[in-house]
Amino acid sequence: MSKTFTLLTTLSLIFLSFSTYSQGLRIKKGTIIDSLAVVGDSIPETFSLYLPNKFELNKKWPLLMVFDMEGRGKDGISKFVGVADSLGYVVAAPNSIRDSVPISENMQRTKRVVDYLLELLPVNKSRIYTAGFESGGRFANLVPIFFREIVGTVSINAAIANTELLNAKNPFHFIGVVDKTNFNYPTILRDEKVLNGLKFPNHILVGDSLSNNTTGKRLAQALSYFELLAMARGNTVKDSGFIEAFYQSDLGHIKELLDKNEFFLANRAMAETQNIFRTLRDTDSLREMKKNLKRTKGFRIQKRELETTLFKETLLREDFAYYLEEDVLTYNFNNLGWWNFQMERINKFINGSNAAERKMGYRLVGYVNALVEDNIYLVKSQKIVDEEALVLLFMLKTIAEPNNFDNYLKVASIASKNEDFGTALFYLEEALKKGFNSKEQLYNIPNTALLRITPEFNALVKKYLDNARYKTTIDE
Repeated sequence: MSKTFTLLTTLSLIFLSFSTYSQGLRIKKGTIIDSLAVVGDSIPETFSLYLPNKFELNKKWPLLMVFDMEGRGKDGISKFVGVADSLGYVVAAPNSIRDSVPISENMQRTKRVVDYLLELLPVNKSRIYTAGFESGGRFANLVPIFFREIVGTVSINAAIANTELLNAKNPFHFIGVVDKTNFNYPTILRDEKVLNGLKFPNHILVGDSLSNNTTGKRLAQALSYFELLAMARGNTVKDSGFIEAFYQSDLGHIKELLDKNEFFLANRAMAETQNIFRTLRDTDSLREMKKNLKRTKGFRIQKRELETTLFKETLLREDFAYYLEEDVLTYNFNNLGWWNFQMERINKFINGSNAAERKMGYRLVGYVNALVEDNIYLVKSQKIVDEEALVLLFMLKTIAEPNNFDNYLKVASIASKNEDFGTALFYLEEALKKGFNSKEQLYNIPNTALLRITPEFNALVKKYLDNARYKTTIDE
């Protein structure tokens, strides 16, 4: 069959929304199609769609809804194309989902796309899943709470958005994919305990470093787990060849971890494999392997190190959350020195010899940045923006993320707006010292028209970027 096919009846509705021709829309399989309209809806909304190469109309297909909180449906789908094609998933992503939109509205937009896809395509209604990275992952794991037709979710580097909303009477299959250096890691481990208590089917797939290559492997593992659970529940045909092949794949992953002396991760991987395959094949040998591993000295040391660092990390996080709230409420610019000290301390963890503390250091950097960004979002969302709090938060961002020059420019912009040129010049020079070299950006910072004509500003530009746009008495 050609990769291009025509849906003469239902897809003609989509076609009519784009042109006045009377024929059906020709959609190419194996290609991401962007900006398809939700036909028949009074509100103009679009979504992106991917149909696997082996798609046929005479078969029911699992549907994976992917969420990107900036409405970049095509980008969101692109991360899942390889695994979706190999396992046979239809993948769709709404283009109207936004972080800036209330959750209730995002849910309504999601439902409109899902309902339309159920009318449009031969979807297996017992196999509808959600997925997303980071903020998209948090939204993805909220969706099954509100829509019972969603039976599973994959959250990549994203904790559960709200564990209090979970209902034991409405369980769904939660799969968390997380890097040990990601700040969500400790939270996801706590979420796992909540899910176990509510008897939710769940798997937490932990990686040492989620590069593009390893992320792809974990996504393949996650969607394969959906396949295996669907087989166990009778929602799809049981494929003994697939079951055995994937069991061997999991064993290969476990062996890789053991070869790297990642005993704690290997133990987790064994537990997840045992859990998913327990009703599909015999796992006695794996159970015995896991029992023997837990008796080893290496496993006990790594378990103890992780528990120790997680406890230390919890205390540090509590301090950071407390002092940030206090500093913002009281405009405590004097505490910037304390934050500098804390980041130096975190960098010592990162550069130290203790592997567990190195990973903790990376998580703490991510946590501080996320904490400050959340506060920036809250301040900006107010009807009257508290610019004094906002400039303090951007100053904190220059400490937590010293090589992101946008934060220095934002401090300069807010300070210049309030005619605090001394602060603006200080932060601009800090950026220039660290390697910022875009003269065009420098001369286009909002609110700096008066600053840019001062002798001090142009002397700064000349010092670091060879020449200034305006002549000044200092130049002469």
